Amino acid sequence: MALLVAAVGGVAVAVAVVQWLLLHWWLLVLMASAGLCAGALWIKQRAEKARWQHVHAQALRFRLSQLDGLHHRDFEFAIRDLMRRDGCTDSVQVGGAGDGGADVKATDPFGRRWVIQCKHRKKGAAGAPVGTPDLHVLNGTGRQLHDGDVVVLVTNGRFTAGCAPLARSQRLHLVDRGTLGEWAAGSRPLWELLQRLPPPRKPSALG
Repeated sequence: MALLVAAVGGVAVAVAVVQWLLLHWWLLVLMASAGLCAGALWIKQRAEKARWQHVHAQALRFRLSQLDGLHHRDFEFAIRDLMRRDGCTDSVQVGGAGDGGADVKATDPFGRRWVIQCKHRKKGAAGAPVGTPDLHVLNGTGRQLHDGDVVVLVTNGRFTAGCAPLARSQRLHLVDRGTLGEWAAGSRPLWELLQRLPPPRKPSALG
């Protein structure tokens, strides 16, 4: 009996609400209009935020002194952001324990997969040079483990004399302090500063 009374009461309340809404239909219109305006404003704000993020990325610049002062992990994020600036929208920082020799991965607008190892030196060019052992590690993982088309070692410092011939023989790419400074301070993407790159994987509007 109690359930029946409750059900009847619920129906009565529902009917009363419907009748009230029918009498005050303009409130529904007002609420719907407010909801649409709020939704349109949210979409506009999202689009504006995305636009300004794009503008910021396009204007991203670093001085070598800024890069020198970074923590090694922040240096990896800076390299990631420079790749994003140049159109690698999927660029990601992956460095850390068990990274297999890769700190940044990205796909350029030509479809090439980039695998980048970063070696940061607090003292810049005065710091310890990057040697061939680091290149051997990268050479063993850049293509086999990470499926890289362009395998790069970038440093804000310098390389030992044996690095350049080893890099040429193993199709690796070196970005030393000079090349890094030109890349970070300018508007040219890294692939325009390096030589002997593999051909594009796919057609691109940039080529």
